[in-house]
Amino acid sequence: MQNAREHGSLIRWRQARVDSLGKGWRGAQELRLTVQGRGDEPDFEAKGIAYPALVGLPAVGDRVLVNTTALAMGLGTGGYAVVIANLDRLPEDREGAGHLVKMRYSPLQATVLGVDEQDSPHHAAIAARESVDGMPVVAADLHSALPAIVAGVRADRPAARIAYVWTDGGALPAWFSRTVAELGSLLCGTITVGQAVGGDLEAVTVHSGLIAAREVLRADLAIVTQGPGNLGTGTPWGFSGVAAGEALNAAYAVGGRPVGALRISDADPRGRHVGVSHHSTTAFFKVGLVPVDIPLPAGLAGPDGDLPTSRPGLGAAITRDLAALPDRATIHEVHTEGLDDALRAVPVRLSTMGRGLDEDYAYFLVNAAAGRFAAGLLSEAAVPPAACPRSSARPVRRRS
Repeated sequence: MQNAREHGSLIRWRQARVDSLGKGWRGAQELRLTVQGRGDEPDFEAKGIAYPALVGLPAVGDRVLVNTTALAMGLGTGGYAVVIANLDRLPEDREGAGHLVKMRYSPLQATVLGVDEQDSPHHAAIAARESVDGMPVVAADLHSALPAIVAGVRADRPAARIAYVWTDGGALPAWFSRTVAELGSLLCGTITVGQAVGGDLEAVTVHSGLIAAREVLRADLAIVTQGPGNLGTGTPWGFSGVAAGEALNAAYAVGGRPVGALRISDADPRGRHVGVSHHSTTAFFKVGLVPVDIPLPAGLAGPDGDLPTSRPGLGAAITRDLAALPDRATIHEVHTEGLDDALRAVPVRLSTMGRGLDEDYAYFLVNAAAGRFAAGLLSEAAVPPAACPRSSARPVRRRS
């Protein structure tokens, strides 16, 4: 039987010293570290991150054990040495934390109070609620879509209560996200589901997370995305964003109104993401099996659908990529007046794959249009579609 010694560890374990504390935000603390090299590797300086709820708050001079795997790989959203433990001071035990175990059977499995578990004060209400009453649920592929969708909602409904349901396809700790921290009161709360941890509420599944959004947070609408760090392999099915399609199914199952925020770009150097990304068409049209509203900025598709900031051919590419739209999907053309101002006013630096608002304008505009469409549903009798529509020759296009 082969043992771990023959292969080495799947984690790059290193010891480090805390040299200084950097920026802190909700649930996270940046550090400057001197990391001790191993073998012929010299010592090196690195940026670290600690989650006090898991490892306590390190102090200058503390010796810490860190995971440098993502740092060594050069991952864009993982450029930290992540603190695993403080070798000098262990944090105090937290009593009465609940019975929901997140990151199960990993070295950092954590016990939290689940909003849906028996010890929760909300258990009875969540157990009794069968529907979210047609609440709009906007599903998106990437975490970077979140602030743009929020901007679109607030452009027309500044007082709307927006809940964020954080799935576990990307970063597991919600504390990692400065976007969530900086959005602050623009969200009525974040719910971490599955193996994700660190939200204002914890839930077992997207389904119970959506129920909690409606019942506990009194949300008017919900946004569902993974955390930062989308995983992709360049294969048709091997990407974590397939969960966006599963989120549509969950929204429909609990009586919500599924809305798909397309991932559209003309700046991504990878052809599979130019026009409508295959992530969206796979998640929303193959994984998602329920009626879904697809908002699109008015006039963006078609041969004349290019934006002033886009390269020629974006509109034609979108038309091509949506040609195989399933019968259950309905495109809604959404007017864009005021969305540019809303995007520039959101208190978060907009960035996707390292590109800002003006570098990948179509991406953020489409997500803002999805937010505007969802906000518009709040003025209607927002009820979920009764059933998948019968087959028709072409998808319906409506102007919103």
